Amino acid sequence: MRIRIFTVLCVALPQFVIAQQPTATPSLYFPVTDEWETVSPESLNLDTAALDRALDFAMDRNSSSVIILHRGRILAERHQDVASPSRRYQGMVRGKTSLSHVIEDVASCQKSVTCVLVGIAQQKGLLKLSDPVHKHLGTGWSQATPELESEITLRHLITMTSGLSVQLKYVAPAGKKWAYNTTAYSRSLTVVAKAAQMTANDVTREWLTGPLGMDDSKWVDRRLPADSPIVANGYGFATSARDLARFGLMMLANGHWQNEAILSDQQFLKAATSTSQKLNPSYGYLWWLNGQKFALRGTRRATGSLVPTAPKDMFSAQGALGRRCSISPSRQLVMVRLGDSPDRTGEPRFDPEFWRLLIKVRGRKSGDARKTPAK
Repeated sequence: MRIRIFTVLCVALPQFVIAQQPTATPSLYFPVTDEWETVSPESLNLDTAALDRALDFAMDRNSSSVIILHRGRILAERHQDVASPSRRYQGMVRGKTSLSHVIEDVASCQKSVTCVLVGIAQQKGLLKLSDPVHKHLGTGWSQATPELESEITLRHLITMTSGLSVQLKYVAPAGKKWAYNTTAYSRSLTVVAKAAQMTANDVTREWLTGPLGMDDSKWVDRRLPADSPIVANGYGFATSARDLARFGLMMLANGHWQNEAILSDQQFLKAATSTSQKLNPSYGYLWWLNGQKFALRGTRRATGSLVPTAPKDMFSAQGALGRRCSISPSRQLVMVRLGDSPDRTGEPRFDPEFWRLLIKVRGRKSGDARKTPAK
């Protein structure tokens, strides 16, 4: 069943663009109760037909949830049960919220959640990005020699430059080769939990999901082979679209939630959402970056922006099956998409086509706002 709430979008209007501020500002709205404000399409004079085409496209492409926030308010939202879901998607569904929105293991979107936890841990003085990983995990956490292993820092893990293979064997000196490596990255969450002397769920709830009201989010066990080298990714981050939108809003607010500093280290936030190394300019600290000259995706090098039709300053948490939590500071925009794989052979790829359709929507500023439950 498709659930349609107020749907509205403003992406390209200069009057809606505000400069990114170092802390949360009164212009941002935060859903601190169990209600979430929306803006009616009529009040913004939007091209509702163009808007519906964009959202119809998203739902036709196996989306279970799509949410768009502007300055924190819900501008567009749809939910549905995915028709003919794949076995992989079925295995990643973890229930539903009180509003019957699906809760999913969002795959590698969890990397960006881990990035924030690393930043908070450093802010608390529990670790430094320059720390050798063995300082927290002990020697022998990889298959490299002790000498080579000692060169691998936490920064190398979160920039995908550990120089290790997915089996954690030595391939290249740390910092000299970029390779998307879930096995190596996963040690960063283990480092945070050990440094905090808490479980992954406890530290995440205390530092992040609790303060943000992400009540439907937690780390869940995954079914991995007994001989799997992956440690922290034995967990999947299960969340709903609205919870993930809260996370995106916190990033839009420069690490703040209302007047509370969740991650106040602005230097870390800027580094996390900027090019972290020269090998792959489209990668920060476990965040994907739009608007760069090229991007490495696996072994493939693609020239130009990740999504040419999207805002150049957009940065995204990206997971398998097209899971997205994308933030554009210049547009004060957060977009979340959950669901099954959206791409089809012989048809336009989801991300560029979805953003192309969204950019066609136009409107003018209005102050009319309404409320819906926030869970």
